[in-house]
Amino acid sequence: MSTERRAPLDRTRVADTALRLLNEVGLEGLTLRAIARELDVKAPALYWHFKDKQALLDEMATEMYRRMVAGAALDPADTWRDRLLKTNRGLRAALLGYRDGARVFSGSRFTGLDHAHEMEETLRVFTDAGFTLRQAVRATRTAYAYTIGFVIEEQGVTPLPGERREGYDLDERARRMADFPLSAAAGAEIFQDYDTHFEEGLDLLLAGIEARSGIA
Repeated sequence: MSTERRAPLDRTRVADTALRLLNEVGLEGLTLRAIARELDVKAPALYWHFKDKQALLDEMATEMYRRMVAGAALDPADTWRDRLLKTNRGLRAALLGYRDGARVFSGSRFTGLDHAHEMEETLRVFTDAGFTLRQAVRATRTAYAYTIGFVIEEQGVTPLPGERREGYDLDERARRMADFPLSAAAGAEIFQDYDTHFEEGLDLLLAGIEARSGIA
């Protein structure tokens, strides 16, 4: 009689399973009980590794970050503009790979120091360009908050690429708001062509950072 040996239950395996399940059920449906069922264990077994759902979300966000930066070498020749664009474009692309990815990432606390190398190098790029540390932190954190907020709103309409939530038909919206012509026409600017809108927002941020700091 042969028996199949399962991989040991550890934080990495639980987080990997949770991320896979996230795309199926979304954040609201991602319960410890559902994850335990997927792993074929009892729910209490997960509490050896995570004290609550937020602790699991922290590990999931950390694993998302690990995957995002895996194999991506930082270019020491980057200007501050280059670095801001690369990191935020990469963050958005990574978050869009998971249903509710931005909501998982938002407010989570990394469980290790995986992010420290990139953070140090990015702040170095900014301070070498002439920013004070305070200015560098404000610039990078504002861009990060913009990206997270943008993707949360984007995924509220398109939970996954190619999938659109019911209730966001632009023609129907325009008919309902016919008495408000500018607001009706704005729907096409708000609820589609997210790639262009994201890049335009980054351009606005870059222009604001340059204007505020005086550093080109």
